Amino acid sequence: MRRALLAVVALAAALAAPVQASGDATRTATQPRVDAAAYYLVGGDGAVLATYHARERRPIASITKLMTAVVTVERADLSEVVSVTPRAAAVGGSTVFLRAGEQLSVAQLLRAMLVRSANDAAEMLAIHVGKGSVSRFVAEMNEMAAELGLSDTHFANPHGLDAPGHLSTARDTTILVRYALGVPVIRDALARTSVSLPGGREFPSTDDLVSTWKPLVGGKTGHTDDAGWSQAAAAAARGVTVYGSVLGTDGRLERNRALRTLLSYGLERYRRVAVIDAHRAYGQAETGYGRPPVELVAPRTVARALRRGTPLVERVVRPDSVSLPVHAGARLGRVEVYAGNELVASSSLVAASSIAEPGLWGKVTWYASTTASNLWGLVT
Repeated sequence: MRRALLAVVALAAALAAPVQASGDATRTATQPRVDAAAYYLVGGDGAVLATYHARERRPIASITKLMTAVVTVERADLSEVVSVTPRAAAVGGSTVFLRAGEQLSVAQLLRAMLVRSANDAAEMLAIHVGKGSVSRFVAEMNEMAAELGLSDTHFANPHGLDAPGHLSTARDTTILVRYALGVPVIRDALARTSVSLPGGREFPSTDDLVSTWKPLVGGKTGHTDDAGWSQAAAAAARGVTVYGSVLGTDGRLERNRALRTLLSYGLERYRRVAVIDAHRAYGQAETGYGRPPVELVAPRTVARALRRGTPLVERVVRPDSVSLPVHAGARLGRVEVYAGNELVASSSLVAASSIAEPGLWGKVTWYASTTASNLWGLVT
């Protein structure tokens, strides 16, 4: 007879104290010291890990170009060839010195904009994708912002130079960089240390951490007088990815230090845990005829990156008895591990060893022994 048994076990989650995000405008002792006017940090699981003035609207400078890139990739073919207009060539600030009349592909302009933070490349992409109208392109940027839930964001241009009403927040820029890094061509560009253009032009990335800090996945820097030094980025280590923004730091070195401190703090909030362990038994099932019970094990260990303090619940479904013979590796149950309502991992449970069925003489001997034992019990 096989009867299904259900065991639900609350694991002590061998993880440290839970992470508590502070109030939006208040730093607490549990958060890192980040010298920025505003910051926001989330884990890959969506947990808010640190926040400070994260909904305060402020200029974001060239972080804007993440949205320019997103709209460009959605609306244009990367292989399209673009002839640079005098308007784009005249844009100042950080540029790659585009010349009116020269021809470049959308892909080349995209990389120049993201790696070198080129304002002229951003303007040219807006002109091209907007079919000659920068204002039309900017309207599409704002439409996309609404679709992504950037409720405190409004764009006035495609490059991020200071302009009335051109504002966002640390929360919104973090959502934006996470989305942008999910687009392969954008992720590739943001991971580059330099960009090359025709005519022997070579420009280094404005992102210092991309070549000096291994965990950095990629990000977009920004700097204007009104915005200060800012950046939105992601970092990954040990199977964990976190996303964050620092806005309004006092200098380039200060921005690098603030971003690295914030993202490092986020990575340390997680640890890799063996949520299903192939080296432990998840129960046993009786086999009959005096044979030993069979242990139920997971065929392989399953590890997950979990936030420290995450409580886990283990759900085991297994039979209380099985018929002989039992072969090692035979599926006899299932284990599931949950964090709240989310299924973190699951696995079949299999027999740890083979147990043979006794022959006729073995069965007769067992029945005789059992009967004698029962009779003796009645007599005594």
